[in-house]
Amino acid sequence: MPQVRQKLLVLYLQSPDLYSPVSAWSLYDGTGRSSPTTGDSDKPPYESVVAAMKDGWRVIQFPQQFPAYPGTEYTTSYLRFEYILEKLEEVHG
Repeated sequence: MPQVRQKLLVLYLQSPDLYSPVSAWSLYDGTGRSSPTTGDSDKPPYESVVAAMKDGWRVIQFPQQFPAYPGTEYTTSYLRFEYILEKLEEVHG
């Protein structure tokens, strides 16, 4: 009987727009079919969140939008536009 396992895809975008290009990403495969690791590809798995959604990924978390404090508009920090997506896949055995 097939069982369902979760795959997680974390996409960091250049802006909060879901069509914005991907800057960084992480993939976690709960099916056990692959073992992706950080830096194993120079090209993101999708060009945007919307492209991933078209391939069956579901958005489960949007980034919180915080306004920049006056004087910090151009300060760099952590990757702010993090979207978490999931895909459920059947596994046999």
